[in-house]
Amino acid sequence: MVAKIENALKQFQGRNVVDGVSLQVEPGDLVALIGPSGCGKSTFLRCMNGLETLDGGSMEILGTQLKSPRELGESEYFKRAQTIRKQVGMVFQSFNLFPHLTVLENLIKAPMVVREVPREEAEKTARELLIKVGLSEKADHYPQQLSGGQQQRAAIARALAMSPKLMLYDEPTSALDPTLVHEVLMVMKQLDLEGMTQIVVTHEMKFARDVADRVVYLEEGRIVEMGPPEKIFVNPDHESTRSFLRHFL
Repeated sequence: MVAKIENALKQFQGRNVVDGVSLQVEPGDLVALIGPSGCGKSTFLRCMNGLETLDGGSMEILGTQLKSPRELGESEYFKRAQTIRKQVGMVFQSFNLFPHLTVLENLIKAPMVVREVPREEAEKTARELLIKVGLSEKADHYPQQLSGGQQQRAAIARALAMSPKLMLYDEPTSALDPTLVHEVLMVMKQLDLEGMTQIVVTHEMKFARDVADRVVYLEEGRIVEMGPPEKIFVNPDHESTRSFLRHFL
């Protein structure tokens, strides 16, 4: 099992943003998290990576358990969060590439600093990843010289450079021109075919329907229903799910 979440709770100003969410993710799964804006999808994802602290419940990510800092103690919590981040890649809405570094330098920095990978090895891996995401000719370009879709593909390659066992995506195509969305989704689809475990917060319903192994619909911080795409998109159990999907399908 890659991830086991039990009754995850996250509060902001007394409001339950993530409200008792439980989810299991197996190796090779591609799980799509869908739901209206503000329903807690992104916060839930950030809790999985230790970027937001839990207020209750537990998450076991790749063998490391997270609970609230109150239960674990602050230092132990952040120690465990660091362990998880070394094994989990995360891609955000904004590309977050270092603007003063070339694409290649963006990819090799973390492996060299965090994992102490020799530069020659880091560069070899980075160039292989740039081929994978279709950016081999952009290695020496700076982020501002790339299109939005190219920057996001570079961000995915940078996350993959750390050899993650799980990839998390927080609406990776929401900042892109519609004409560039496809090229990013194709990279994620290829990773799925290669067996990478991925959790994707997305509004791209066609991608969720065509590629995801499981779709999770959230509303007001809770899981309303989850299941295979053919169930969620064709015959959902809940009216709220049907109402949400009418806007997209």
